[in-house]
Amino acid sequence: MKIALIGYGKMGKAIEEIALEKGHEIVLKIDVHNNADFTKENLQKAEVAIEFTGPHSAYENVKKCIEFGVPIVSGSTGWLDKWNEITALCETHNGCLVYSSNYSIGVNLFFELNKRLAKLMEPYDAYDVQMTEIHHTEKKDAPSGTAISLAEQIMANVGRKKQWVNEPSLTPSDLVITSERIDPAPGTHTVAYSSPIDTIEITHTAHTRKGFASGAVLAAEFAKNKNGIFTMKEVLGL
Repeated sequence: MKIALIGYGKMGKAIEEIALEKGHEIVLKIDVHNNADFTKENLQKAEVAIEFTGPHSAYENVKKCIEFGVPIVSGSTGWLDKWNEITALCETHNGCLVYSSNYSIGVNLFFELNKRLAKLMEPYDAYDVQMTEIHHTEKKDAPSGTAISLAEQIMANVGRKKQWVNEPSLTPSDLVITSERIDPAPGTHTVAYSSPIDTIEITHTAHTRKGFASGAVLAAEFAKNKNGIFTMKEVLGL
């Protein structure tokens, strides 16, 4: 499979390594130094694009790929205020977008555990739920996209939580997410339900970026020749 990498930082390089190990070919690499090469002609040499950039450029990158007719796997976070525009564009162009805040297979299993635990804890209002996420100091957004996804799953199942906040709060309806930036830390997410009697916690800790990269390549293999909008739930058949 011929792959375009949109974003060639640490994640892009990790994805390249996994893709080459699996016999794929990287036909285009775009970063801040060669953005002029991000043309329709160059992009269409690829069968699928994998995009890991940042909140400032992700929307335009995804938009270009859809408009140029190339299936796109995006892992950038912090741009979902434009989600409705992208879904409409994808439908108009009969395109393909796979989006996840986290491509790690382990994290996506963790998402399913999180939803199940939230459903179990919903009746027990003696337990307050809080979250902690830890990433490396180069992480541009806080809280992480993965933490926001976890928070949204909790709020969908625990009715007493109405909004997430990224600061200390004594308001019972707030779901507090504490963000820490420590090197080196590929990513740790903890969800804790605490009562005066006990605490129940679930934690996912990434040891390397390989888990994220492997999942992104798996998503690219899934996206080839497809139309529509998908998540890792579809990719993994969960």
